[in-house]
Amino acid sequence: MAENEKEGPNGEPEGTPLIGPLNLAHLRELVRMCRENDIAELKVKHLGTMIHIKGRGPAAPVEYAVTTPAAARGVAPTASPVPPPEAAAATAKRETTEEESQYVTVRSPMVGTLYRAPAPDAPPFVELDDAVKETTVLCIIEAMKLMNEIKAETRGTVAKILVENAQPVEYNQPIFLIKPE
Repeated sequence: MAENEKEGPNGEPEGTPLIGPLNLAHLRELVRMCRENDIAELKVKHLGTMIHIKGRGPAAPVEYAVTTPAAARGVAPTASPVPPPEAAAATAKRETTEEESQYVTVRSPMVGTLYRAPAPDAPPFVELDDAVKETTVLCIIEAMKLMNEIKAETRGTVAKILVENAQPVEYNQPIFLIKPE
């Protein structure tokens, strides 16, 4: 190392990035950390890419935007670094009607793919009008190759199934309505 170059805390020349170019996995991790830690706003600039994450509160979906040097010059990128917001996010924001206020809403605790049965050839965990108790499994949500059981957490009857089998779900999206006992 030359005498006039400064050394960073990790022993590399100062200004050397700790990670390479940002990818979708980095973006997902940033969004996850913002949600988990109730971070209202975060701006990150790394190797010419500017990421601005802005949340609206602990239970609200997080908005994000990515600006790359090519986009700043008006050049369309060949592949979008960030997928457009899913239509399911609009479903999570829908207002509860008076009719639905008599039900307990079961919401998705994560982003993933909802499956109503344990296997493609198996019957669904629950059907409309099935009686459920706190430990009854309603569905599973696959997130990053992990299957997460979603339980009713209340006693009652399945009044509405709001998501079809094998459909993507967003964080906090209503997926079942349970009529309590």
